[in-house]
Amino acid sequence: MTEYREISGVKTAYMEEGTGRDMVLMHGWGQNKEMMQAIFDHFKDRFHVVSLDFPGFGESAEPPEPWGVPEYEAYFAEFINALGLKDPILIGHSFGCRVAIRYAADHQDNVRKMCLTGAAGIRPKRGLDYQIRTKAYKAGKWFLKVTGQTKKLEELQNNSGSEDYRNAKGVMRATFVKVVNDDLSPVLKDVKCPVLLVWGEFDEAAPLWMGQQMEKEMADAGLAVFEGDDHWAYWHQAARFNTVLDIFLKEDE
Repeated sequence: MTEYREISGVKTAYMEEGTGRDMVLMHGWGQNKEMMQAIFDHFKDRFHVVSLDFPGFGESAEPPEPWGVPEYEAYFAEFINALGLKDPILIGHSFGCRVAIRYAADHQDNVRKMCLTGAAGIRPKRGLDYQIRTKAYKAGKWFLKVTGQTKKLEELQNNSGSEDYRNAKGVMRATFVKVVNDDLSPVLKDVKCPVLLVWGEFDEAAPLWMGQQMEKEMADAGLAVFEGDDHWAYWHQAARFNTVLDIFLKEDE
C-alpha cells in the first residue's frame, strides 16, 4: 500500500514492507516505484524493503524548483533519516544510481551495499560536431527568448534534445538538464561499500564502457553483463536479476 510523507517540502509517495535489514529501491528517470515491483516482491519476505517515487515522478509532487543530483541527494538523505533507515542496501536503476552514488560517496558509514543497473552518471566526451550543434541550439534559444518569440522557442525545445528532455515539462525539463550535466566521475573513488554493477551488453542510454569504468574506479565493485540486453536488462530479465542479487546479498539476510 502506498504511503505519503513530506520530505524536503515535497509530498513523497513510497511503499514499505517486511522486516530485517533495510533495502531501498531507486527507480530511473521518467519511471516510478512500480518499475521496481519485481524486486520489491522478491525481497519483502526477507528484508525491510522501501520503494519510493522520486520528486517529479509517479505519485510524488514535483520539486519546488529545478533540482540537480546534489539536491536529489539531500532530499534522499532526509528521506533515509525520516524513515529511520540504518545502513541500507541501495538498489538503483539509471537516474536512481546517480543519487545512490552521490549518497554513498558522502555517507560512507550509512550504506551497507549497492546494486547499480544501467547506472547513469559519467558524462561522455563529445566530439566537435556535437559541440557545434549544442552552441547553435543555445544561440537560437537565446535569440528567440530575447526577441519574445515564445511560440517558436517552445517549438525549438519540443523538437530538440533527447526523448526524455522532450517529454519533461515545466520544472522537470530544467531539472533534466541539470541532472544529465552532473558528472559523477570525480566521486567514484569515494564509494567504499561493496557494489554490484549489472549492465545490458547493448545499453545505449548508459553504454557498457561506463559500467567498466565504474568497476575500475570504485574500491570494491564487480560487473555482471546480461548478454544481448539493453538499458532495461533488470526489467527484461527480472528473475535472473533477482537471482544475481540473492547471491550478492546472501550474507545480509
